[in-house]
Amino acid sequence: MRSDRIDLSPAQAEQLRLEAERLGVKPEELAKAVIADLLACSGDDFKTTAERVLKKNEELYRRLA
Repeated sequence: MRSDRIDLSPAQAEQLRLEAERLGVKPEELAKAVIADLLACSGDDFKTTAERVLKKNEELYRRLA
């Protein structure tokens, strides 16, 4: 199985760690479950979510380009 890497900011990594700790799972398990849930959404739900995330991070993406 191929494993991909997701780069998070230190604040995001800490938030993920804290939420995983609260739920009693490893951060990697929580991230995997969240991604699986997102991918299982209907096409319209996924599109809406993806557009919201892209809009929210538009400035960041512009700076990274």
